[in-house]
Amino acid sequence: MIVSILAQQPTGPEFGKSSPIGLVILVALLVGTALLIWSMNKKIKRLPATFEKEDPTLDQALDEGTDRGGIATITPEQSSAKPAATDEP
Repeated sequence: MIVSILAQQPTGPEFGKSSPIGLVILVALLVGTALLIWSMNKKIKRLPATFEKEDPTLDQALDEGTDRGGIATITPEQSSAKPAATDEP
């Protein structure tokens, strides 16, 4: 059934004609795409070569209080602490 619908050749006075508004829309989309690419390239050229800091100590100081997402980390103060007493022999 679908094959027979697709196999039919459409005919009529309007077949194969397109309106000029389609061309205008197509040209507008192409111009918009070209402007977006031009703008993006301009911004990419302004980016620095690397985002690494020269002195990472400030970032490390801020990271000390962050949540590690469930990963247990032991600080030097905790490693020297004695374990809590338990009732088990």
